[in-house]
Amino acid sequence: MLKRRFACSLLLVVVLGLGFYSLATAQGVDHVDVLTFKGTVAPVSAQYISRGVDTAVSDGAQALIIAMDTPGGLDSSMRQIIQKMLASPVPVVVYVSPPGARAGSAGVFLAMAAHVAAMAPSTNIGAAHPVGGQGEEITGTMGEKVTNDAVAYIRTLAENRGRNADWAEEAVRKSVSITADQAVAMQVVDFMATDLGDLLQKLDGREVSTNFGPRTLRTKNATINHVPMNLQENLLHTITEPAIAYLLLTLGIWALIAEFNNPGAILPGVTGVLCLLLAFVAFGSLPLNWGGVALILVSIVLFILDIKAPTHGILTAGGIIAFILGSLIIFSPFTPPTPAMPPMEAFRVPLWLITVMTAFSALFFMYAVGAGLRAQRLKVASGMGSMVGVIGVARSDINPVGMVFAASEEWSAYTEGEPIGRGERVRVVDTEGLRLKVVRA
Repeated sequence: MLKRRFACSLLLVVVLGLGFYSLATAQGVDHVDVLTFKGTVAPVSAQYISRGVDTAVSDGAQALIIAMDTPGGLDSSMRQIIQKMLASPVPVVVYVSPPGARAGSAGVFLAMAAHVAAMAPSTNIGAAHPVGGQGEEITGTMGEKVTNDAVAYIRTLAENRGRNADWAEEAVRKSVSITADQAVAMQVVDFMATDLGDLLQKLDGREVSTNFGPRTLRTKNATINHVPMNLQENLLHTITEPAIAYLLLTLGIWALIAEFNNPGAILPGVTGVLCLLLAFVAFGSLPLNWGGVALILVSIVLFILDIKAPTHGILTAGGIIAFILGSLIIFSPFTPPTPAMPPMEAFRVPLWLITVMTAFSALFFMYAVGAGLRAQRLKVASGMGSMVGVIGVARSDINPVGMVFAASEEWSAYTEGEPIGRGERVRVVDTEGLRLKVVRA
């Protein structure tokens, strides 16, 4: 018994020792977390970066690196990200990459707020001047108000990190933009790095100041932990692309129309509802112009009216015009802009997609209208006269009278020709009251 207790105690000590050794080893390995962010600054990107900061804090990362390529985005999302960065005990590094990337509008503010800002070769930063919903210059009191607010904010961020606040102000007031080499020379960013490995080498030993005190980075031999978007963030990031959101809206409308024309089909209805729900979720992250949505809905109404009460294509032509106009302005808001807004080209639906969807709509409804007009020219058959020409089956011998099954019903029938045997196919050639005159088919 004593030996058994000793053996169990020894085993427990060994297991605990191995556990503490593994934990100590794991804690002794420095690592950095890396986020890859490409696209407009929107609620989904704010959620992704905020989660990345929390992850870096919880797993004890030496730094959080945000590999960024953005034309700008929404002011509210930008401020949410900056507040998270400023409050982070883990140093946040904004790295404008890969070569060819940019930090425009909101991206400039994010770079100014970072503990360390770096750029890859052949990248650029700047152009943070506020513009209107159509990309136009804002004049008057509103323009001055928006610009001054942006200048005060970006100067505060730049001065807090010891960066060139005068250039930051110029980026807002005059929309200046500079290359990576110029940004380093003008102390807009800290240094250039050719790739992630080079970035880690240049970060090593660097002392940065956080709200929780100074931190000296140990990144020379740090392992890289990539933190990708999760399933929810990937879905939201995909559907908030203007072209995808627009496509979901139009496909959802067509699917519902197909369901209304074929009640009980189910699949078109379910597809339409899902597409529209996803579209409206996406609209929450885009500068939506409800006037554009209204024009698209009006175009659909005009198309349907031309089917129900054909006007020889007049309403269809009006629907096409409304559809094109709505598609062009659907992501052009009338609300006052913010300095973080990117060029409106980032939110425009591609012209080729508008052309395809308009052509599809026009062809579909022109075909439907044409079918309606042709149907109007057909002679209307009603009553017993509609039975002439119908093919049926003899339910009994017809000699000369008997029973037939035609048009989903049983009928009394007679023939003036040769007798017709049970089970033979017959064709209705005339009617007499509620009796059918038939011949062998």
